[in-house]
Amino acid sequence: MPAERETLDLDVLFVGGGPAGLAGAYRLARRIEEHNAAVASGAAAGEPIEAAIAVLEKGAEIGAHQLSGAVLDPGSLAELFPDDWRQAPFEAEVGREAMWWLGERRAVSLPIPPPLHNHGNYVISLGKLVKWMAPKVEAAGVDVLAGFAATRALIEDGRVVGVRTGDRGVSHDGVRKANYEPGIDVRARVTVLAEGARGTLAKQLDGELGLSRDENPQVYALGLKEIWELPEGRLAPGQVIHTLGWPLGMRTFGGGFVYGMRDRQAIVGLVVGLDYENPWLDPHQEFQRFKTHPRLRALLDGGTMTHYGAKALPEGGWWAMPRGWGDGFLVIGDSGGHLNSQRLKGIHLAIRSGMLAADTIFEGLAAGDLSAERLRSFEDKVAASSIRTELWPVRNFHQSFERGTLAGMLQGGLGMVTGGRGFGLRDRLRNRFGHERLERLDRPEGRRHAPSSPVPPDGRLTFDKLADVYHSGAAHEEDQPAHLVVIDPDVCHTRCTAEYANPCQRFCPANVYEMVDDAASPTGRRLQINFSNCVHCKTCDVMDPYQVIDWVPPEGGGGPNYGRM
Repeated sequence: MPAERETLDLDVLFVGGGPAGLAGAYRLARRIEEHNAAVASGAAAGEPIEAAIAVLEKGAEIGAHQLSGAVLDPGSLAELFPDDWRQAPFEAEVGREAMWWLGERRAVSLPIPPPLHNHGNYVISLGKLVKWMAPKVEAAGVDVLAGFAATRALIEDGRVVGVRTGDRGVSHDGVRKANYEPGIDVRARVTVLAEGARGTLAKQLDGELGLSRDENPQVYALGLKEIWELPEGRLAPGQVIHTLGWPLGMRTFGGGFVYGMRDRQAIVGLVVGLDYENPWLDPHQEFQRFKTHPRLRALLDGGTMTHYGAKALPEGGWWAMPRGWGDGFLVIGDSGGHLNSQRLKGIHLAIRSGMLAADTIFEGLAAGDLSAERLRSFEDKVAASSIRTELWPVRNFHQSFERGTLAGMLQGGLGMVTGGRGFGLRDRLRNRFGHERLERLDRPEGRRHAPSSPVPPDGRLTFDKLADVYHSGAAHEEDQPAHLVVIDPDVCHTRCTAEYANPCQRFCPANVYEMVDDAASPTGRRLQINFSNCVHCKTCDVMDPYQVIDWVPPEGGGGPNYGRM
């Protein structure tokens, strides 16, 4: 029997309480407030605008699911909050900077390339930043609703008319429990998707409306991060170190980072491109290996690891950005691919995209026209903004790393003198989906790969995945349907075992996927999904070689707790 659902009617809904969604909601509310004041004083013509605006966030609280490195370019934030942006909870202004090329035992200092110069930028916790933003958004008259996971876009006659939130109180086998509550249909004249990388609703709309048709495939990287408390004087607040080379080598995109925070804390992380070739590669293990380098070991020795997290990052750049508008909707932030992989920055672009979405919607409200053609102007605003100014010159950056790290570095240099053109001065380099680059172990090209040596967890410097899951604060209602849906589970213990040795056991940084013995299975093995470990990084949805894993939101409020990350 279909559930009777409550309906909430709004004018504008922002799905996602990250920097893009909060910035868009705040900007829209302030523009309406300024317009109405001008109309009331006679300084402007027109009618007052009344608009109900809300932000829907799947985390238990704002900031719970926000994870980034992070070094912030403050330009967009300063424009959004011109009077008090300096009061944001920055850890420190960037001071001393370094770039290291790592060998297995040595570190060689390199000149810092211009894109990684961080003078005037700030080391931040993204969780703390959005917690600072949220009260300002609410004070502007926006409803900020945490703990509600949007699971599906509502589409009527080709127009997005809102979202449906997930049901609560459903058991693991799909039976309604005593505390069952059906999800709510939140209807809006405009729905703005700000879900982060590989957003569930953006993925749905892409499949149904072809948002990325004719674009380059979006490629991703996995960012793994820990926060450490260090002995006094070990790392100055605002000190920034980036690394290349070991342990990822010359065929895998990525590198490490260390950022100094206040109160003797440090951010330590590794970014691994999710377009690697070796099915045996385990990003979490390589992160642990990274910390065993003598330079990192000396930095962290005597410290205590306190927090852990992981998140996918959209790295495809300008050519991989999906169409960001449609009938009844806009797509912003990481959902829209607004990240500069050469600078390792996307927060300022996410904020900017939210502001541009707000301007687009405000103009539509003022004109009484929120048609698809009106929302299409968002595309023109992006093209005329600092988003294009920044992303166009690096439009071929990540694609060139398909040829290896050296080729990618050469392309980065070539791009700076050719306005971003690629090898052969081509304006657009093509690439493949990251999972398509995994090499099958039952073929000659795959037989050259072998598992790397393990990194034993010692509980002081190195940790296993379950220990890190504990430090992520991940918590889910155990008796609910798994939010990691394997469309064809039989492929896991048959083809995938033979062709790739079940890479989900390695690419997942949270020990969600595990092949276990099962006498009832024809092969004697089956896939076990430990979904309560999930840290919501989306790596499985990105990197599964058969694309049979579908990440969908669990019950609202479930997941990691990244409030200090």
